[in-house]
Amino acid sequence: MMNRPLFIAFEGIDGSGKSSQVKLLAEKLIVDGYSVYTTFEPTNHPIGKMIREVFSHKMTADERTIAALFLADRFEHLLNDSNGIVKKLSEGFIVITDRYYLSSYAYHGVHVPVDWVIDINKPCAEIRKPDINIFIDISPEKSMQRILERKGDIERYETLDNQRNVYSKYMEAIEKVKSDENIKFVDGTLSITELSNEIYQIIKAML
Repeated sequence: MMNRPLFIAFEGIDGSGKSSQVKLLAEKLIVDGYSVYTTFEPTNHPIGKMIREVFSHKMTADERTIAALFLADRFEHLLNDSNGIVKKLSEGFIVITDRYYLSSYAYHGVHVPVDWVIDINKPCAEIRKPDINIFIDISPEKSMQRILERKGDIERYETLDNQRNVYSKYMEAIEKVKSDENIKFVDGTLSITELSNEIYQIIKAML
């Protein structure tokens, strides 16, 4: 049982269904009477918008620059004095984020050493680790099938080879940090409702 507001991070490769599950979990917890704040990375803060410019091919940047931009955006995500994660938790909200630093380990770790990405993100972990990281597990093939079904425009990282690489780096990074992080795998091939119910039960057991 937690005696402080939960900080929940959803993780997974593209197409895993994180965004839907964040929304469904928030709805269930609100019905239960909890105050819930949902958020995502990259954020809508100025640095997050710059990252989206890179993703949509409107800007170019070296992979180390991209990793550093994510780090800067994450600090803002944590520490913004109006809607930062730390602020919202202090106000009693359960905070649910769609991606946090495990995503950086995986996505940037394809291009630069995973250990370097973990090291530069250590200050974020020191400020606030998630109470639980929920990893929605699907295959890279299923990921690409869903991505192609939902939209026509493919972003920088949305290729089958990259999804395979990202999945592999997720597994590598999780192995490195599993003793320091609470990481729960859930089956992303379940129906949206079945998966939502499973995640809800996991979180309710922590409250």
